[in-house]
Amino acid sequence: MKGLVIKNTGSWYQVKTDDGQFIECKIKGNFRLKGIRSTNPVAVGDRVQIILNQEGTAFINEIEDRKNYIIRRSSNLSKQSHILAANLDQCMLVVTVNYPETSTIFIDRFLASAEAYRVPVNLVFNKIDAYDEDELRYLDALINLYTHIGYPCFKVSAKNGHGVEAIRKALEGKITLFSGHSGVGKSTLINAILPGIETKTGEISSYHNKGMHTTTFSEMFPVDEDGYIIDTPGIKGFGTFDMEEEEIGHYFPEIFKVSAECKYGNCTHRHEPGCAVRKAVEEHLISESRYTSYLNMLEDKEEGKYRAAY
Repeated sequence: MKGLVIKNTGSWYQVKTDDGQFIECKIKGNFRLKGIRSTNPVAVGDRVQIILNQEGTAFINEIEDRKNYIIRRSSNLSKQSHILAANLDQCMLVVTVNYPETSTIFIDRFLASAEAYRVPVNLVFNKIDAYDEDELRYLDALINLYTHIGYPCFKVSAKNGHGVEAIRKALEGKITLFSGHSGVGKSTLINAILPGIETKTGEISSYHNKGMHTTTFSEMFPVDEDGYIIDTPGIKGFGTFDMEEEEIGHYFPEIFKVSAECKYGNCTHRHEPGCAVRKAVEEHLISESRYTSYLNMLEDKEEGKYRAAY
């Protein structure tokens, strides 16, 4: 029997079978994906084959080939990965310039990982109702930056509904992962899009200006026109996984484009003479914040360790 994994609670997976049943499943035996050391070998969005048992539950015994997935380094196991979701049409990365602050390094790490696995990303700038004039100017500067690179951006207030309809329209007929820091309003936004869902929302910790985790497991929710939203727990840091040092520049589209003009084919864009990328940064054709994120990821690879990006 075949089906779609629509919920993951850690030890149990809920599978919607192709004939419309909802069955609680466990992984059969020491099940692991070939070539991937993952803390969650089965992810929401996976197509699977299951074997029913007498108790009315089932075992997952096979995963069908994935179209793509979003993956990050597991924060407590530096050599293992955590798959956020699989078989995606797009991702909505919900970010806030304050309450809590989402750093450009975090955004760029997420975007680079999505580029590596061919997942289109939209940036959703939430809480526009809460910002002062300086914060709104900074927000508009970020939107200008990322739109110019090629990432669609949305300005929304999940709290008062501003911009929510544009998000809802962008979800039609697509499987969409919602991700971001805890506290950025992801659950509030999903509640505004799907009023009957009522996912939990939490307060911001004023001490650290960081959100409190409210979603404790991943789950898919159907939306109009054959689409799905995948809601996942908020993530604090985003450590990239399974990315070679020489590949990192490929996942920054503007750096990759300019790198063709570098004097050396294996240019790291740090100190080599005739580097077109550094020249473009000096001439403000490539953003300093993006170049800093690129260097930050290179340093991670050289040090061989996970560094959380907040």
